[in-house]
Amino acid sequence: MTKEPLDPANARLTIDCLRFLAADAVEQARSGHPGTPMEAAPMAYLLYRRHLRHNPADPHWPGRDRFVLSCGHASMLLYGALHLSGYALSLEDLRNFRQLGSPAAGHPEYGHAPGVETTTGPLGQGVAVSVGLALGARFLAEQASADLFNYRVYCLCSDGDLMEGVAGEAASLAGHLGLGNLILIYLDNRITIEGETRLAFSEQVAARFLAYDWQVQQVEGENLAEIEAALNAAKADPRPSLIIARTHIAPGAPTKQDSAEAHGAPLGAEELAATKRAYGWDPQLRFHVPEAVRAHMAACRERGARLQADWEERLAQAEAQPSPTLRAWLWGRAGELPDGCGDNLPRFVPSDGPLATRQASGIVLNALAARLPLLLGGSADLAPSTNTLLKGEDSFSRESSGRNLHFGVREHAMGAILNGLSHTPGLIAYGATFLIFSDYLRPPLRLAAMMGLAPIYVFTHDSIALGEDGPTHQPVEQLAGLRAVPNLRVIRPCDANETAEAWRLAVEHRTGPSALILSRQGLPVLDRERLAPAEGVRRGGYVLAEEEGQLRALLIATGAEVHVALAARELLQKEGIGTRVVSLPCWELFEEQDVAYRSAVLPPACAARVAVEAASPFGWERWVGEGGAVVAMRSYGASAPGAVLMKHFGFTAEALANKLRELLG
Repeated sequence: MTKEPLDPANARLTIDCLRFLAADAVEQARSGHPGTPMEAAPMAYLLYRRHLRHNPADPHWPGRDRFVLSCGHASMLLYGALHLSGYALSLEDLRNFRQLGSPAAGHPEYGHAPGVETTTGPLGQGVAVSVGLALGARFLAEQASADLFNYRVYCLCSDGDLMEGVAGEAASLAGHLGLGNLILIYLDNRITIEGETRLAFSEQVAARFLAYDWQVQQVEGENLAEIEAALNAAKADPRPSLIIARTHIAPGAPTKQDSAEAHGAPLGAEELAATKRAYGWDPQLRFHVPEAVRAHMAACRERGARLQADWEERLAQAEAQPSPTLRAWLWGRAGELPDGCGDNLPRFVPSDGPLATRQASGIVLNALAARLPLLLGGSADLAPSTNTLLKGEDSFSRESSGRNLHFGVREHAMGAILNGLSHTPGLIAYGATFLIFSDYLRPPLRLAAMMGLAPIYVFTHDSIALGEDGPTHQPVEQLAGLRAVPNLRVIRPCDANETAEAWRLAVEHRTGPSALILSRQGLPVLDRERLAPAEGVRRGGYVLAEEEGQLRALLIATGAEVHVALAARELLQKEGIGTRVVSLPCWELFEEQDVAYRSAVLPPACAARVAVEAASPFGWERWVGEGGAVVAMRSYGASAPGAVLMKHFGFTAEALANKLRELLG
């Protein structure tokens, strides 16, 4: 915090400037949310001018505090604060709010405008991402350097954010872990799109967060002294802090203050003009920034440069004798991995089997963790089943920032917290659950793919073969749904060695998330002396078993069903039908290969093709073509032993061979 005394006149002028930059931009775009930016302007001013450690000249300075606007519909508050603070966001950008190509998008988008820490919009996500950011900061402070990573995370949220379950899940975990570097400011304006919050929201928010073991304070949203005192008290408390600010949506608007009409639509020319007159502003001026405001906010750049220079000096001293963890962070900051971290991963031989790919995954994960000090993660209370515990490592708790994270039964929050961790330079974060429960974390998974973050999802129990738990736990449509997400790599390995290659790909891929789809049941370790090496996974798909004689038929499969395809090939080859088996663990990588390679693996002239996967057939038509067939699930599963279900639903060698015989006539 700056020790400079509060300048009431310039503070109020800057706050009003923030309000009208937002209102003008929404009015010009004829789209947006003016009321919340107007009410939250005092908080934004105090943060950017007096409390945040940030440098507008270098938005990615690692030692900075983080600010997350969870109520992303109030994006013009953020853009106005960034512009006035001196970030490379021009007044012309603000004039083009919500227009094609403008960095000032309708909701904040990571990578589009400097100073936007994460993509927000879906309510509650920003709160949960902030928990991940705070967790990552504490991990780095305790594992790498308390002197370099003692930054804080501030988050501004609304009623809607706190109604969403993901915010409650994450806040509960933050209180349990004692993340004292997290400060949440709640705009209690009591208005939502449909009307007053009393229509659907009457809980005692303060009591809920006290029960989460947070510090809770209440302030009046226009009282700068109260807000500043609350921020200082929050910094001094070892618990995460909630500041409840009683605010009024669109303050000063003569007919729309405290109304739902100010939430999601422009004020209108007459109302905006009247509001400006009420504040003593010339209603004819649009996007007006007084010179006094420019001069007052210029201190952000001066202060930021000093703060960063001091931090860089401390970093240089630490670099002289870096710890292994700090050295790993320096590699990660540069977008690199330690040399050889993916080399000499465990290799498996047939005598090691049968081995579930979830078991092989645990072996490979621990081998990687020994070489990657900043690899951390856990599961949604399923580590024994997903095999994701790092052996010999501490758990992350109030007392210890270990590498084993325990998310509890909170899949949604886990996904969002992984995004916060993945925003933290150097960290490689993973989270695990059963594939069926990937549905619970689809919103943050989608955002990770959108932002180009690289969390690793470990989804086990990948088909009806999980058995007796029945249809509620047996995934059918999840694989197709995940493959539909742009910029997500979905990898379903067929044995232990393909699993090792899948992990190598996941840790090396830093521009998007990866989902590893793993079996519950034991699978044979394929004889790679007789079959193709597992390195073919790196190209998404490869010829696992060549045809003998003339190629007449193709069997294409992923995961456990590759073994069924191999058995079917043996039947067909005995009949003189030259049959090739293609393992296709990652469609996305296979699509990235050139046409020549794809055609060599799946020759266009061979029309007799059968794809097999114990999941929805959706999407497989691209690989089998018009003359092919798909053996897949067209219903939900049933409660029975896995092997019984696989036979019952037709995932047998004989069934596949019969399907190809039909295609061949």
